[in-house]
Amino acid sequence: MEKKYNVDSFNLDHTKVTAPFVRLAAKKVGEKGDIVTKFDIRFCQPNKEFMTTGAIHTLEHLMAEYIRDEMEGVIDLSPMGCRTGFYFTVWGDRTEEEIANHLVNVLSKVAVWDKPVPATTEAECGNYRDHDLEGAKKYAARWVEGIKATGWNCYK
Repeated sequence: MEKKYNVDSFNLDHTKVTAPFVRLAAKKVGEKGDIVTKFDIRFCQPNKEFMTTGAIHTLEHLMAEYIRDEMEGVIDLSPMGCRTGFYFTVWGDRTEEEIANHLVNVLSKVAVWDKPVPATTEAECGNYRDHDLEGAKKYAARWVEGIKATGWNCYK
């Protein structure tokens, strides 16, 4: 694909992918050989549906906290502005399948979560009132089911 924009995801043809998926969005190698890899973790079909702000916010809290228990080298997990998924950035040369497997483990736990959502007080969160655990559980379960049924690849 011809690069038209500086932002990698803007160059993705959103009409040619099928959610849910894990897609390698970018891989950068530093001057000393260190590698940072960014993934597109898509929950919703682009331009067809999107997550509510409360659900994506709760998913962010649960995934960001517990992916760090699942794997080493996590840099960041950030929701997409379009609310169809997340960007996930890690140290090292990681594969889509590896990331999908770790996320299946985390999101399987989120799908049945029955404890308080972490960091949801006024002192810990910039919008602590906007959470939706039931919505987050629904999206987590749907993502896991979709990945298990069709695999992590977005180009079907």
